[in-house]
Amino acid sequence: MGKWSVKWILVYIMALVYLVMMSANASVSPVVPGLPYQVSTLASGLDAPWSMVFLPDQGLVDNRLPEKSLLVTERSGQLRQIKAGQVSEPIKGVPDVFYRGQGGLLDIKLHPDYEQNGWLYLSYAHGSKDANALRLMRARLQGLTLIEQQVLFTVTPAKNTPVHYAGRIAFLPDKTLLLTTGDGFNFRESAQKKSSLLGKIVRLNDDGSIPDSNPFFTEEGAHPAIWSLGHRNPQGLVYDSRRQQVFSHEHGPKGGDEINIIEPGKNYGWPVITYGRDYSGATITPYKEYPGMEQPFVDWTPSIAPSSLLVYRGAMFPELEGDLLATTLKSRELRRVKMEGSQVTGQESLLTDLEQRLRHIEVDSEGAIYLLTDQGDLLKVTRKQ
Repeated sequence: MGKWSVKWILVYIMALVYLVMMSANASVSPVVPGLPYQVSTLASGLDAPWSMVFLPDQGLVDNRLPEKSLLVTERSGQLRQIKAGQVSEPIKGVPDVFYRGQGGLLDIKLHPDYEQNGWLYLSYAHGSKDANALRLMRARLQGLTLIEQQVLFTVTPAKNTPVHYAGRIAFLPDKTLLLTTGDGFNFRESAQKKSSLLGKIVRLNDDGSIPDSNPFFTEEGAHPAIWSLGHRNPQGLVYDSRRQQVFSHEHGPKGGDEINIIEPGKNYGWPVITYGRDYSGATITPYKEYPGMEQPFVDWTPSIAPSSLLVYRGAMFPELEGDLLATTLKSRELRRVKMEGSQVTGQESLLTDLEQRLRHIEVDSEGAIYLLTDQGDLLKVTRKQ
């Protein structure tokens, strides 16, 4: 055997070792064998839809539940109601948004006591190209108008980039809320600075005030709203009441997308540690581990560009019970992270036949899966009979 043959065999072996190392978190198969599903389009032509939320069921009609009514945010600045395939005119009273790059109208959540107090929460990019920031507000819905608007919180400092806002909202059992904030792309070092709110997850009371039980509330020089730090651009956030854990996922650079279990006061490492590289291919940091910084619960290298996250709890697809489901942009799939208790046992790619960038996921009370796509569709996934 010639020396060049030996050389290429060694190169091949090294490449295999690299691929095994990169996929060490869990194996990925293309489909769930035997998962019977069908997909229907409930609405189309939406303008950059980003998030949605179900309104409470309005009771039985002819002994059956009516079609679910949803509110859908469009990143271009509109909030719409969708019911029985009908898309409303833009709801009035939505705040002006900074719609550029990744900025615009982002997440929407209902207060846990929505049926009593009527509060809904919106996150959005606010400001101008020279000074913009993520903002949180709340309002009540009256017909197709938002009333009693209240600006609750604005991320500081302002930045001059139209990217990496994060903006996901999740309520905790004590009815405080978590809000993810991005690092602004050009300001990644700020993710490690406790004086800055860039690259953080913050915890607020439902009126926007700051709980005095936050981990850095009394620390001199630290912003009291900070719940966790060292984040890049967290696009998924969910509280799992059964495990009593907060899961979040975020975009890495080129590689290094990750799921984290969020705990107060923890540092999740960006940009000191990462499994990704700069988009140019350059090394961002020599460290994948560092004292005092958390390792990802799941690492996705190469990147899949995760865009939203939930824990599946529903009767329609019992085989998914307790698993994490993440919509993705780059890999155009619904990524299933299989869970046994609090341990990852594998991963699978679902709905790859759609060949669409999936932006957001919700599950209704029957366990049906609803998806928003960057193409502008609202899809419903049900069990195939």
